[in-house]
Amino acid sequence: MSQSQTVVKICGLSSAATLDAALDSGADMVGFVFFDPSPRNLSPGQARALGASVRGRAQKVALTVDASDAKLDAIVAALAPDILQLHGKETPERVQDIRAKFGIPVMKAIGIASRADLAKADAYIGVADTLLFDAKPAPEAVLPGGNGRAFDWSILKDFAAKGPWMLSGGLDPTNVADALTATGARGVDVSSGVERAPGVKDPARIAAFVAAVRALSPGAPSR
Repeated sequence: MSQSQTVVKICGLSSAATLDAALDSGADMVGFVFFDPSPRNLSPGQARALGASVRGRAQKVALTVDASDAKLDAIVAALAPDILQLHGKETPERVQDIRAKFGIPVMKAIGIASRADLAKADAYIGVADTLLFDAKPAPEAVLPGGNGRAFDWSILKDFAAKGPWMLSGGLDPTNVADALTATGARGVDVSSGVERAPGVKDPARIAAFVAAVRALSPGAPSR
């Protein structure tokens, strides 16, 4: 992958057909969810079978929410993820502990609704390998992400990044180009925006999402 190419992550994949769609479209990261309340939730056994077909074509990301060490042990043993995505209320100390214990790069999601939320990300600089700015869920929401909810992208205007970060929250094939233009993000993460129903990915929407991102950098080589 060219360093100038925007990173694309397709998250919440749960079938061989949609995983193939993401890989064939040229996604850089494929995400698997391990969170019982989610319609995208997988067991370690399901993840093992899906992960085996990735064959180094993309980075495998395991999404967890305030997971115990025992649960992380089972996920790592089954999937052998390249990245652990922490999408709960993990403190910087917990993030640091997980990173040290498992020796796997960590992506920490930060819920954003205001500039004050953005400031909270500073505590994770140098602790998490990558930050993921996602829309803060509504108070009544069951899921911490994957809710099809966007935040005000102007919050990221003039944001001085102190490390790698990606954008998530309410992205889909029709708005991702605008989101990238507005924020200058070098990576995007999508889940519900490429689904036909909660937890059911649409191969055509996956392909359209990746194509919309790649259209902004036509000189980047395909993978």
